[in-house]
Amino acid sequence: MLPAIAHAANPGFDVDQATRAYLDVLQGPARAKSDAYFEGGYWLTLWSALVAIASYLALLPTGLSARFRDWSERLVKRRWLQTALYAVPFTLVSTLIALPWTIYTGYFREKQYGLMNQSFIAWFGEQAIGLAIGILINMALLTALFAVIRRFRRTWWIWGAGTMIVFALFGALIGPVFIAPLFNKYTELPNGPVRDRIVAMARSNNIPAEHVYLFDASKQTKRISANVSGLGPTIRISLNDNLLNRTAPDEIAAVMGHEMGHYVLNHVTKMIAMFAVILLILFGIVYRAGPAMIRRHGARWQVRGIADPAATPVLALMAAVAALVLTPVLNTIIRVNESEADAFGLNVAREPDGFAKIAMRLSEYRKIEPGPIEEALFFDHPSGATRVRMSMQWKKDHVPGAAMVKPDLKLDQ
Repeated sequence: MLPAIAHAANPGFDVDQATRAYLDVLQGPARAKSDAYFEGGYWLTLWSALVAIASYLALLPTGLSARFRDWSERLVKRRWLQTALYAVPFTLVSTLIALPWTIYTGYFREKQYGLMNQSFIAWFGEQAIGLAIGILINMALLTALFAVIRRFRRTWWIWGAGTMIVFALFGALIGPVFIAPLFNKYTELPNGPVRDRIVAMARSNNIPAEHVYLFDASKQTKRISANVSGLGPTIRISLNDNLLNRTAPDEIAAVMGHEMGHYVLNHVTKMIAMFAVILLILFGIVYRAGPAMIRRHGARWQVRGIADPAATPVLALMAAVAALVLTPVLNTIIRVNESEADAFGLNVAREPDGFAKIAMRLSEYRKIEPGPIEEALFFDHPSGATRVRMSMQWKKDHVPGAAMVKPDLKLDQ
């Protein structure tokens, strides 16, 4: 009822016209560049999956995976330690095989489109840190997963999916405190109007706001970002210095309202629950297909069975194929949550023009106006056009005397 009353109070506010006024800020070469970057990502999704599949396949017919297993068995006798040791060369070699592609997509392409602020040496150093973390994670994950496969011969697919979820929860718990600071410096957001407003918005929605963190993402990229991360005692509000330095207070409030929406709407837990169902289905498929593949090719690959750590590339290959096939599904799940957070943020921050401006700024690396099918398949966030329209509709429905504005917005392209 309230939106209808507000709508009647603003008959002269044309949502389509107001939306178009924002979208037309991005024109000519700037729009072409934005579209080219994002549309190129469609192919990157496919090629990245193919590179991953190729890297895992390279470990099987060459016998490398079996050699990694044999090496671990010569060093230690305990099965769980053998699996942990196997994870080290597996992670190193599969990463090295994909390294040229990673360098292109992660560094040179970002540099080409003006999004990268790091030198190659600095970027590569962070990749090395990520590799070290990946080795430790894979050591723990593969040890747990293969222990489950050995212990529960008929139901390991159920327990395996549960193991993955436990690791995801643990990662969400420790990530903000132990992992994120390895890449960026986190400091308390200085006192002032920006912090005061963020804290007030958080407290009004029962979000812990004792600490609001600022991190130095500008050393890596020009992208604006913020988040409410962590679980339980590690929950924290963070925004990057690009958001603080490149945007106005109304834009910051709009972004932080959106991020708080994820917390209040319990999106982390809901996402994990939805992914748990997907993982259970995928593990059920692997339970059937994995052993069949090994029965057919195992002798040539020197893989003894699904409980053999040397079968890791088989599991990883299936995961890469599944991730590619499920990309539209995963994008939709995330996009729905993001849209819900958008609506929450508009209600909390009450800054429709600030939210519209942020949507336009994200056009630096997101296509602003895709077709509906394109958005449904490839976007894991609502497009800029969708977000601007939502903002202008909210403005018409909730702002008394809403007036058309000519956006005073300069995009850094």
